[in-house]
Amino acid sequence: MTPKTLEATVRGETAFSVFMRNNLAIIAGLVVMCVLLSLSTDSFLTSSNIMSMLRQISTNAFLTLAMMLCIIIGGIDIGLGAYVALSGTVTAVMITNHGQSIPAAILFGLLSGALCGLANGLFIAYVHVPAFIATMAMMNVARGAAYLATNAEPIRVRDRDFAAIGIGRFHQVPLPIIYTIVGVIAMALFLNKTRLGRYIYSVGGNLTAARYSGVNIKAVQIVVHVVAGVLAAFAGIVLAARMYSGQPAVAQGYELDAVAASVLGGISLTGGAGSVVSAMIGVLIIGVLQNGLNLMNINSFWQIIAKGLVILIAVSADMLRNRDK
Repeated sequence: MTPKTLEATVRGETAFSVFMRNNLAIIAGLVVMCVLLSLSTDSFLTSSNIMSMLRQISTNAFLTLAMMLCIIIGGIDIGLGAYVALSGTVTAVMITNHGQSIPAAILFGLLSGALCGLANGLFIAYVHVPAFIATMAMMNVARGAAYLATNAEPIRVRDRDFAAIGIGRFHQVPLPIIYTIVGVIAMALFLNKTRLGRYIYSVGGNLTAARYSGVNIKAVQIVVHVVAGVLAAFAGIVLAARMYSGQPAVAQGYELDAVAASVLGGISLTGGAGSVVSAMIGVLIIGVLQNGLNLMNINSFWQIIAKGLVILIAVSADMLRNRDK
């Protein structure tokens, strides 16, 4: 459990009451947004639109899981969108150009994300490069590698089994939604039920105290960034399967959506606090906002402005909240 949850438990509060107290505002905001959109357009609450929206936000859900890990330890990873592009193109190239089997190609795609995360972790942990700078550099490396691997052109994948990874269904539920549910549950168990999960919170909450408690700070930083890279790579592979191709220009700006969802979900930019469920509420807010604006035929440029304002408001609220504390 997080430090806040542990403190509340000592005071006699239940985990549910703590969750509702910490997230009542964003839950209320999500409900109000859904009500307004359901009144504004007849198609918002249809089952087809809801399934389509949940499938669309699956990519942001995995990137938000990756981003929240980095933020909790007091860092950030602004290269996640580039890792999405790199893993998708690597997987497509391995299938189309090199005749690799789908499992082998997926393994190469995941490995590309893991290597990006490993490089980030090593530079941050041992060279003490600020996370923003290290991940910005890796963003350029990964994006450039994606362009080189494809000669700056989309790589078409005609294998239907690969496409099924992104567009398949399980009992009428799109597979990306299933992946998201499994990923959210796994991440919640990892952070709340394992020793490494507790170390992640302790490193972000108080680095000095964690060091004196015997926590291997460097190992935690490296593991977090490797896991973040793998999560982004998995999102990239699923996205490539949905598009039937690996595209080096895809996912530009996706990391900003992940930051917005994380902060909206209460992941403090100062580190050491936040929960997976809260972050997923932030993902839903971003997804509902984008879906609603599309249904209302709002100009895409206005949508960019709206998301920028959401990020600014969310970060400002987090700064004010921490200043008051």
